[in-house]
Order: sequence, then C-alpha cells, then structure tokens
Amino acid sequence: MITRMEDLSPRPLAIIKLGDTFDALRERRGDFEHWMAAGLGDTRLPVVVLDPRRGDTLPSPAEISGAIVSGSHAMVSHREPWSEATGAWLSQLVASHTPVLGICFGHQLLARALGGEAGDHPGGMEIGTVQVELTPEAADDPLMHDLPSRFDAHVVHRQSALRLPEGAVRLAGNDFERTQAFRIGENAWGVQFHPEFDADIMRGYVEQLAQSLRAEGVDPAALRDRVAGTATAACLLERFAHIAEAHDAAARPGGA
Repeated sequence: MITRMEDLSPRPLAIIKLGDTFDALRERRGDFEHWMAAGLGDTRLPVVVLDPRRGDTLPSPAEISGAIVSGSHAMVSHREPWSEATGAWLSQLVASHTPVLGICFGHQLLARALGGEAGDHPGGMEIGTVQVELTPEAADDPLMHDLPSRFDAHVVHRQSALRLPEGAVRLAGNDFERTQAFRIGENAWGVQFHPEFDADIMRGYVEQLAQSLRAEGVDPAALRDRVAGTATAACLLERFAHIAEAHDAAARPGGA
C-alpha cells in the first residue's frame, strides 16, 4: 500500500493553491490550479493540488518532485497563518534543493520566507500585458536561459518583493517592477508575472477590476486593447516541469 507521496514513482509535482480567481472568471475558465496544470505540457509527473487555507498538509521535500505556488488575492504582508506556514515550508524546500516556482503572491512569499521583504509597491497596481527584460544573470539560469532578452508577460499586483533575500539572483525586471523574476539557491524561482494567464484571462482581470481602475484614473479599455499573447512567459511552466522531472529522476536509485 502507498502511504506516502515519496513512495510514488515518479513523485508528484505539487500545485500549492493559495487563492481563487473571480467567480465569473472561474465559472468560465476554471481556477488558478487548472491554468497552471494546463501550462505544464505533457509532463510525466502526476500533479497534486494542495490548499493550506483549507488545512491540507504540506508534504516533506522528499515526497514531491517540485512545487508551484499560486497567486492570490490575499496580501503577503497580512501574514495570514496559512501564508506564514507555507512560507516556512518553502524555506525547507529551498534548503533541500527541491524545485520551487512561486507566482505573484508565491513570488513575494518566497522572497519574504527566505529573508527578503514583501509589501505594497509605491507605484500602486501594475496590470495588463507588460514587457519584461532579462538581466545578464539570466543567460545561464536553468529556467530562464535562451529566452529573448525582452518578452511580454501578464501582470496584476499591488504588492511586490521589495527586497530580495541575501544571495538571491535578480533575473528580470521592467521600469515599474525592478524584480519580475529571481532565483534563490539552486532550484527556487519567483516570478511576479503570470505565466499561467492567457490573453483571455488577462482581459478578464481587467474587466473585473475596471471600476477600481477608473477610480485610480486608469482607462480599462486601453489596457484591454494592449493585451497580447505571451508565449515566452507561458513556456516557463513547461520548463519548470522538466526541471522537476530531472530532480525526481536524480533522486531515484541509479539516478543521474
């Protein structure tokens, strides 16, 4: 009988669900975990979805091949108990060299859990399709290598990783958000943008937030018109799945 996830072969890739999308968008397109799973491509890894907010137990690093940590409409700075517990768990994953990909809230949580700082961006909200520029350090990064030096990505956030942990490597940014991506340790990445969003989902977010955007003097129609495809950003999910597959294979008897 299989009693632990580490007894599975291959070990699962865990999607850590820390939030929910808007009801109207979920009814039409599913939720964060569905978008992330779809972006993984034809991975050989089984995928499990765990939600610490509802009391799901987070597995030991040995039980999983990697973890993707979702975005959320919550705020890292509010330090909810489930958020703090997930942050402590992420520290364990990084220490064990287990692959981690934090997205938006997950990106900020990873930064804070490892000794950085997350909080409100002084410029307010960044939303829509924006251009991201890689740093020179991305050229030999296992996740970011060989990507175009500039590419489009979908974003929606009010908080940011304001200060990276000691030893973190900044991999991408833009004029609004200095840290759009970083790596900490060997196998842990945070991305402020959303590789799991497609253009339809991004437009959906603009529509759901239209009233608050107008109140801030932003034209939602102009944002919708600028939404575009983000194939380069989207490929990071499949790339991460390959990294998790390699990590799982290396941990097996006789693995490389």
